[in-house]
Amino acid sequence: MIYALLGIAAAFCAFIQWGDEIPLPHADFNKKAAKYELNVRKQDEKEKFEKAVLNRNPTGYMTVEEYEELSVPKDRMKIDVEIPKVPTPADMLYVPKPAYKIVRYNNPPGSPELTLTKTFYAKRQQNSQGIVSPDFTKLVYPSVYYYPNSGSTACDVFVIRLDKAKSNKDKILTANVVHRLSEPILSTDKSNDNYYTFRTITPVDFNTDGSKILLKEKIGNTKDGIWKTTPYVYDFKTKNSYNLQDVRSAITYYWRAAKDLNLDDKRWDITPLGFSQKNPEWIIVTALAYTGESPVNLGTWAINSYGEAPRLISLTNTTSNISMNGYKLVQSGVESPSITEKEEKQQKRIDKENAKQKKAEDKAEVKELKKAYKLKVKELNQEYKDSQKDYNLRKKIDGSTEGNDALEKYKEVKQQQAVKKQEQLEKQKEKELKRLEKQDRKAKNNTEKESDSGE
Repeated sequence: MIYALLGIAAAFCAFIQWGDEIPLPHADFNKKAAKYELNVRKQDEKEKFEKAVLNRNPTGYMTVEEYEELSVPKDRMKIDVEIPKVPTPADMLYVPKPAYKIVRYNNPPGSPELTLTKTFYAKRQQNSQGIVSPDFTKLVYPSVYYYPNSGSTACDVFVIRLDKAKSNKDKILTANVVHRLSEPILSTDKSNDNYYTFRTITPVDFNTDGSKILLKEKIGNTKDGIWKTTPYVYDFKTKNSYNLQDVRSAITYYWRAAKDLNLDDKRWDITPLGFSQKNPEWIIVTALAYTGESPVNLGTWAINSYGEAPRLISLTNTTSNISMNGYKLVQSGVESPSITEKEEKQQKRIDKENAKQKKAEDKAEVKELKKAYKLKVKELNQEYKDSQKDYNLRKKIDGSTEGNDALEKYKEVKQQQAVKKQEQLEKQKEKELKRLEKQDRKAKNNTEKESDSGE
């Protein structure tokens, strides 16, 4: 069908480009073919218009090409996330709206721990509490995985870039895993052949400028407890992580040399507290031995953020020199019912105005589409009329002129028509200019009258 139409259109264009060597086709065939082509093109424009109107609200009814175009992967970093809203049941007039506040994450020092919910073992994954950097540009959170075949766990630590344009509270509320960086900054061993072994990583704190973060990896067994805690530091500038396990070796060596105590035969562990206030490049940890009814203090130790030069600070447990730099969001209560009701009423007005504006914009869009469609149909009709006039002119000249004079006569008439059309355009342009000048004079006079009356 398409090839037939193209053939008819090509034949029509051929005899429009009239010359001595191209014979004039039969009049009835020419008019019927041109009329048919006009109707086909008008129908095509109508279908395009109707399709554009329907595509304002895409549905599942579409072609494969349209579906593939809509299915192109989007940049998830640019996806906008709204602040989560508390759903309101239909049978309740008021639902308490939680109020949040921003607090220090590492307070008291060394206290951050992972809390696994009951649904963790059913869903087999949990995103735990995140820590926000001091400049509120990123959020770091651990993602814990459960392997039911061995009862073991593993962990990754991811980074989410926060939206700079929002307030600090809204940055945290709208932080979503869809915006996280693809690769984790730190991961545990993923092997799950050891039954009931758990490996988790907990963020402890950022340093002062947020360029580094201290984390602690805990390895143990759900039947036996924690085996070992190892501190790590991740540097966001160099994108490198540093294992601080030398501080454990230093503690073991010190107590063997000083007290002839072999900690390898005892149950003991360390607790990373955070970055030092006096020297932000140093990490402070405490050590405890669980050798009796109450833990035994093994001293407070320090190691630099590159895992080098571990040293003993004090044999007493002190946390007075630990900085607290990161933040987290906690629920501080609920907002007053009167405030919530006012916000709900205001939100309803906003939603109503937005719906009204959207309806007006949608109506204007349809109007523009219809206007463009009518203009295109008008152009097609005018093109058809011009082609028929041109055909009738050539037919008339061909019937009254012999030899090569027909082509010259045709060019002469076409030139006269072009001159006449140009004169008409000039007259219309001059008429329009006069109308605009008259309109400007009228507006100027009205302005002068208003200024005189105001005085």
